[in-house]
Amino acid sequence: MKQILILFSALLFLSSFSNTKEEYSLTIEVENLRNSKGVLQVALYNKDGSIPDEQYKNYYKIQTTNIESGKAEITFKNLPKGKYAINILHDENKNGKIDKGLILPKEGIGFSYYSSIGLTNRPNFKKASFDLFQDKEIKVKVIYM
Repeated sequence: MKQILILFSALLFLSSFSNTKEEYSLTIEVENLRNSKGVLQVALYNKDGSIPDEQYKNYYKIQTTNIESGKAEITFKNLPKGKYAINILHDENKNGKIDKGLILPKEGIGFSYYSSIGLTNRPNFKKASFDLFQDKEIKVKVIYM
C-alpha cells in the first residue's frame, strides 16, 4: 500500500510539471499618431490567413487604450508560446471599425513589421507574424493614407 501511495504521489508531482503552461507578455508601442483623438485598437492574431481582417472577426484577442501626446502602449498578458501578428487601428471616432473614404481608410492602420501598405504590399499573416517565446516589446508604425 505504501508503494502505491509513493507511486501515485510521484505521478501527481510529475504531471504538475508537464501541465505547466509557458505564458508571456507582449507590449505594443505606437508613436507618431497624428492626434490624440479616440483610442488605439490593437488586435492580436495567431492563425495563418487571419489578416487582413477589415471587419475584426478573426482576431485572437483585442484591446483598446487611450492615446496621450500622439503615443500609446498596450500589453497583452498570459499569452501562450506561439506565432502572432498585430493589427492596429487609430480609431479616432471610437466606433471599432475602419472608416473609409471611397476605397482607402480615413483613420490610421498598421501591422507588425509593415512600414507601408499598398497594392504590392498587402498585409498578410506570414509577413506580419513573429514568434513569441519570451516577454516581448514591439513597435508598430501607424500608416495614414
